[in-house]
Amino acid sequence: MGVILTPDNDDVTCNVSWSCTWFGYFRRELATAEGFDLDSMAGFGGDRSWDTVETSLAPLLNHPDDSGDLTAAECAQVLPRLSEIISSWRTRPSEHWQAYAERGQDLIEVLQVCIRQGVSLMFC
Repeated sequence: MGVILTPDNDDVTCNVSWSCTWFGYFRRELATAEGFDLDSMAGFGGDRSWDTVETSLAPLLNHPDDSGDLTAAECAQVLPRLSEIISSWRTRPSEHWQAYAERGQDLIEVLQVCIRQGVSLMFC
């Protein structure tokens, strides 16, 4: 089973997909870049409230990985910081970080479509 993130439109070719495990690792690395441990957060095994964390990535990080959506406005909120983090990962000289950067870039492209078309990002 996996996670597919796709715009809520008729274009089935624009999406990014991960295994649930890989998507979990990706989000944990994003949280680490924002200065907190995702596993300590409510909904991820911990009891720390999301109100205690300041990050524009919250709509992406504090979201079930297998249902629902992000609005176009939430996509626009997430995009700038996600782009910064992905850019920093590209500068790290390891295949591990390059893989995260490549998949992150795929997500950036899907978010840009959602914003441009004013549609939600669906988690399937």
